[in-house]
Amino acid sequence: MQRRKFLKGYLPAGMMIPSFVNGMGFRAFESGHAFLNNMLLPAGDNDRVFVVIQLNGGNDGLNTVIPLDQFSKYVNARKNIYIDEQKVLKLNGVNNVGLHPAMTGMRDLYNEGKLHIVQSVGYPQPNFSHFRATDIWMSASNSNQFLNTGWLGRFLDEIYPGFPSGYPSASMPDPLAIQIGSVTSLTLQGPLQPMGMSISNPSSFYSFVNNQVDAAPNTYAGKELTFVREMSRQTQKFGDVIKTANAKVTAQSPYPTGNSLADQLKIVARLIKGGLKTKIYMVNYGGFDTHSNQITTGDNSTGTHARLLGSVSAAIKAFMDDLKFLGVEERVVGMTFSEFGRRILSNASYGTDHGAAAPLFVFGAKVQAGVTGSTPLIPANATVGDNVPYQYDFRSVYASILSNWLCVDAATLNKVMLKNFQDLPLTKMGTCSILNPVGNPDQLVVAYPNPFHKNLTVQFKTAGGHTLVQVLDGAGRLVKILVDRDFTAGTFRIDFDGQHLPAGIYYIRLQNQVIQQVKSVVKV
Repeated sequence: MQRRKFLKGYLPAGMMIPSFVNGMGFRAFESGHAFLNNMLLPAGDNDRVFVVIQLNGGNDGLNTVIPLDQFSKYVNARKNIYIDEQKVLKLNGVNNVGLHPAMTGMRDLYNEGKLHIVQSVGYPQPNFSHFRATDIWMSASNSNQFLNTGWLGRFLDEIYPGFPSGYPSASMPDPLAIQIGSVTSLTLQGPLQPMGMSISNPSSFYSFVNNQVDAAPNTYAGKELTFVREMSRQTQKFGDVIKTANAKVTAQSPYPTGNSLADQLKIVARLIKGGLKTKIYMVNYGGFDTHSNQITTGDNSTGTHARLLGSVSAAIKAFMDDLKFLGVEERVVGMTFSEFGRRILSNASYGTDHGAAAPLFVFGAKVQAGVTGSTPLIPANATVGDNVPYQYDFRSVYASILSNWLCVDAATLNKVMLKNFQDLPLTKMGTCSILNPVGNPDQLVVAYPNPFHKNLTVQFKTAGGHTLVQVLDGAGRLVKILVDRDFTAGTFRIDFDGQHLPAGIYYIRLQNQVIQQVKSVVKV
C-alpha cells in the first residue's frame, strides 16, 4: 500500500502526522496542548517524584515570611513577638519580604534558584478546627463539602486504575505512594482503598504473612477477608522491593541529627535513588500550634517557632543537597503545607491563635524560583478577629503541581481536582510542555522501516544514565516499554514486534535523563 493511499483511507478525518516532533530535539513550547504534553510525558510513565511535607498545627505565616514593606504595621500588630528587621534573612532580588532568621537553609535554596514562595494560600470560608481544616487540605474539598477521598489518592487512582487488583505489575512493581512515620492519611485515600502504604523503617517494618492462604467464603465478610489478604500479599512484595531499594544506597550527604523531619526525608532520598518508581512521598512534622510562648522573651528570633522553622529549613536543605549528591535532584519537587495560618494580632501569651491563609513553599531543582503574590495586607490597628485573607486557593497549587510537574492532562485534572483552578508558575517552563525544534539536533531516536507492517527496529543514542524508550499510540497512551534502565553512553538498537497493532500513527519516545525526543511512525 502506498503511503498516500493509507493516509487518505485509513486515518481519521482531520488527523495528521505531527512531523514537527518527528525525530527532533525540543525546547519549551507554550502550554495548552494537553494531548501532546501527555504524549511526551505521560503522568503514569514519567520518572517525576512529588514529596509532600505536612506541618501539623497551623504554621504562623507572618513570622515565617516577614512583610518588610509593611514592617511598621507588622510590628504594631505583634508588639511582643515581632522579628527585628535587622535579623530578617534577605532574599536575592526581593525587597518586600524576608525569611525568619532560623531559615538559613531555605534562604540558601531560594538564592540557588530552588525555592518558590506562594503568599497567602488558603480558601474561601476557612475552617479553624485542626481536624476539619486538615481534612479540607487533604481532600481538596470546599469548606462545606465532605469528601472521603484525597486529592493524591484520586490522582493515583486515575493513572493506576483498578488498584490494588493486578499490582504490583511489570509496569508498576513498586508502591504507588509511601507515607513515612505515620499511618496513611486522607491525602492518599482513593475511591475504594488507600493508594499508598506507610513505613517506619525500610530495614525492618513489617512481619510478612505467608502467601499460601485458604479460600475465603463467598460472603460479604469473605470478600472483605479476600481484600485484606490481597493487601497483605502486596505489603510483602512491596516491603521486599523497598528493602532492596534501601540496600542499593551506600552513601548519602549529611543530615542534621535530632531532627525527625530530616530522618524521614533521608529515607525518601534513599528510596528514590534506590530505584523505586513510587511517585508520591508524604512526611510530617508537628508542633506548630503556637498559642503561647512562641518566642523566647528577650530575643524574639529564638524560641519554639524558631526551633520548628529551623528544623524544617535544615531538613529540606539537607534533603536537596542529598538529592544532588545522589544525582536525582532534577526528578524531585516538594511542597510544604499546614492546615491554616495564625491571626495577624499576637496574643498576650506571646503566641498566635488559629488563623486563615499563610505562605506555602515549593522546592526543587526544576522549581521556578520567586515569590508569587503580594505581601498580606495588615491593618494599621489589627484586632483579635483580623486574619490574613487568602490570595491563592490551595487547590491552585495542587492543580499546578499535577499539571506542570506530574504532567496530568486536562481531562484527568478535572476528575482529580473536581473543577478548574488557576495555573501558577511554580515550575520551570518545559517540564511538561511540548517542545520546539531547535537548530539541527542529533537524531537521538530512529525507527525503521516507516511505514512498517510487522516488525520495527528502533535505534537510539543515549548519553548514559537512565534511558526510557516507549511506544505510544495516537491518543498518547502507552503501548509498550521497550527500554527502561541505566546505560553507558552509546548507540543501541532494539526490535519491536508490532504485527498485533491496528493500523494508525504511533510514537517512539526516548527519554534520557532530562533530554527527550519523539519519532512518529505509521503502521500499515
